[in-house]
Amino acid sequence: MPSYSFLKTDLINTTENDSSEYESQISNIVERAESRLMKELDDSGLDNYSSFTFTAGDPIVTVPEGTLVVRNVNYKTSASSNITPLLQRTYEYAIDYFPHASASTGTPRYYSRKNNTEIYVVPTPASALTGEIQTTKRPLALSSATGTSATTSNYFSEFCYNALFDACMVESMIFMKNFSLVPTMEQKFQGSINSLRNQARRTRRDDMQTPANPLGGPTPVMKNSD
Repeated sequence: MPSYSFLKTDLINTTENDSSEYESQISNIVERAESRLMKELDDSGLDNYSSFTFTAGDPIVTVPEGTLVVRNVNYKTSASSNITPLLQRTYEYAIDYFPHASASTGTPRYYSRKNNTEIYVVPTPASALTGEIQTTKRPLALSSATGTSATTSNYFSEFCYNALFDACMVESMIFMKNFSLVPTMEQKFQGSINSLRNQARRTRRDDMQTPANPLGGPTPVMKNSD
C-alpha cells in the first residue's frame, strides 16, 4: 500500500523539484489535499459503525470521537434482533415538539445533531436500549513520522491514491507559483474524483440489485451457468 514516503517521492519526481523548500512543505500540501478529498468524496469506505446504549432518562448520546457526519442512528430491543432506524430531524424540531425531555419519555423515534460531539434523541428513552450509530470519520492524517504509532498510510493513500496525488499536485503548483499548470492539474484531480464517484454509484446500484437470500442469512454468490 502506498505510504507517505512513497507519495513524497512521487511528488518530488513528478515536479522535478527536490529543493529543501518544497520538501519541507510537502506535509502541509498533503494535509490540504486530504481536506479536499474529505469535502469531495461521499464514500462508504469512510463510514464507521459503533454500538452504544441508550441510557434511560437521558436524551443525549455522545458520538464517536472524530465524527464528521452522523448518517444513521438505530436501536433494537432486547426482545428482538430487528433494527429500527430513527428519523433525522433538526434540533429545533426536537426541542419544539418535545420541550420537556424528562416528561417526554418512551421509545426514541427521532434524532438530531446537537453539536459536534452529541446527538439528541426524542422521546427520551424510558429504558435502556441497544443502539448503533453510522458515522463518517476522517482518517488519521498521513504523517512523515516513523515508528509503530505513525500513520504512514491511510484510507486515502490505499484506496484513493490517484485522487490524493492529483490534489497534491494542484497544491504543489500553487506553492511553486506555476499557476499556468493549475487548471491542468485541477482537471486531472476532478477526473480522479469523478472516477471514484462513479465507482461508488456502481457499488450502491449493485447492492440494491443483489437479490436477497429467501432462506435468510448471507446472500448467496450467484454463479454463471455456462
